[in-house]
Amino acid sequence: MKDILRPIYQERASQSNTLGVLMIEKKHKASHTTDSFDVVLLIIVKEADQPLLIKHYTYKDSKASMHILTEERLKEWLLLGTNRKIFEWIHNAKILFDRNEYMANLKTELREFPFYGRKVKMGLEFSKLIRRYVDGKALFEGKQFLDAYNHVVHSLHHLARLAVIDNGLHPELTVWHQVKQIEPEIFKLYEELVNSEESIEKRLELLFLANEFMIHSRTSLGAEHLLNVLQKKEYWYFNEIMNDEELSPYSVDLAVFLEFSIEKGLVNVVNIETKGQGIFHRCYQVNKKLS
Repeated sequence: MKDILRPIYQERASQSNTLGVLMIEKKHKASHTTDSFDVVLLIIVKEADQPLLIKHYTYKDSKASMHILTEERLKEWLLLGTNRKIFEWIHNAKILFDRNEYMANLKTELREFPFYGRKVKMGLEFSKLIRRYVDGKALFEGKQFLDAYNHVVHSLHHLARLAVIDNGLHPELTVWHQVKQIEPEIFKLYEELVNSEESIEKRLELLFLANEFMIHSRTSLGAEHLLNVLQKKEYWYFNEIMNDEELSPYSVDLAVFLEFSIEKGLVNVVNIETKGQGIFHRCYQVNKKLS
């Protein structure tokens, strides 16, 4: 199949805009790594009219998929974890073309998982964990147990991914396999949630208590990135936080994460006068006692 696809990827490799060409082959019949295709060609380019272009090809009984991806979208996926297969693809891929060792350096970077990258990803996972916990607790208190259950399952996934990242690894598609080896107590919580014969209400009640303890024990790690950025200014308006380049990836979870940080005494509210009598801008600053 590689020889059949050669003219396609060689044409791309000859363009100065192309940074690298990777080939991911299906290892065995049951594998879903390549989304049921026999081969995936992953082509990274500096820029393009659209951040992701996908083309499908057939040859006799085989099929291939070509993904042309901008460097910006690749970095977004790697930071936010919105396409988890990308880690597996890059890790297992064969490099067919590499401009100035771009792909070789990327593979090394992902393997070594730089310290700053870990802090950002931990912050993002922690903010998602807080969102799921807060929303799930509200549904539980409103006796919407099935909806609360869904949120608890997701919160445990974020907790698991957070533990994996804290141990210097990238969360894989088989995150529970990783967590079972690294932090079995989190794996045990997940098992208790899905396998327990207790009523769903009782299971949730116990899981919220356990979750609360797990969140508390990881707050300093999970909030470190947010606090480091907020320390750059005396105080912030919410819109400034939301549009800050380093904090914008927190997206819809930002407000809940900020309120959680206030609750835990990590962030203080600063009231700034407006032109309206008795009305203040609600601003935020890192608790100076933490500095």
